[in-house]
Amino acid sequence: YSSSLYITMRLSQSRSLLCAGFLLLVSFLMSADGFQHAPSIKARPITRLHSDAGTDDYAPSDCDDSSEMLSTTPTPPEAEVLKSKLLNLCASYDRGYGSTPSARRRVDDIVTELTDLNPTMDGARGIDGTGTASVPLEGIWRMVWTAAFDVLSLGANPLLACAAIYQKIDPPTAVNIIDLVPRIQSLLPGLPPNVLRAEVTTTAYSRVNMPGRVGLVFNSVKLQPIEVMGMEAGALPPVGVNFPQIPGADGSSGPGYFDILYLDEDMLIYKQSDPGGYFVLTKADDCDP
Repeated sequence: YSSSLYITMRLSQSRSLLCAGFLLLVSFLMSADGFQHAPSIKARPITRLHSDAGTDDYAPSDCDDSSEMLSTTPTPPEAEVLKSKLLNLCASYDRGYGSTPSARRRVDDIVTELTDLNPTMDGARGIDGTGTASVPLEGIWRMVWTAAFDVLSLGANPLLACAAIYQKIDPPTAVNIIDLVPRIQSLLPGLPPNVLRAEVTTTAYSRVNMPGRVGLVFNSVKLQPIEVMGMEAGALPPVGVNFPQIPGADGSSGPGYFDILYLDEDMLIYKQSDPGGYFVLTKADDCDP
């Protein structure tokens, strides 16, 4: 009898956690395009091209683009210094969740400087999974800072706290991953751990004449318990919904997109479409909770 009661209590706690997480994530998705303009951060208006003479010419960003022509240059030394300062601020102010106005201004200034030093002008290359060119965005990226209100508002939830947040890009699929834990767990680390993972799956598209813009179409959202009361919960079924697809609409021209501000081998900074805001992410080996 006691074993049955214990199992019933665990399942009840799991269902409560799932419901709270599902309502949280749905409200997040209804208020935003999801993971994808901070007024002070502007993308570079030019695109670097290789001329026949071997020197670099500059042309407007709406010029005819070709992945073979666009250049990726080594990360400038001054960018490494700025990245180090940026990561220190990210760690000190909890990814933006605990930032002060002064810290936000300092991060904004560094992001603006890094945007001017972006070594990868064709960051969206190969993102739609067609072709054989290397894909600069491919891999797992961990969020270390955000200025986007829709994601910062997740920190105001009284029940759940954001643990790690990732973006896993395997062209043409991009999966946004948010690990959620009970807020009391972060206050009392001795409690048995509970982890709920939210995944938002999108399809990524390149945009014509916009080598630094990635279009997005949202496909589905899923909530999966990872750990319940310190025990693996992979046997529990996920809860999810598929988003309706609008005929004739795709990521090559739709309203969902993000613009790459800076991209090198271990850091990605981009700004999203409405409701705006930018993200700083670093390369990760995996997205294990």
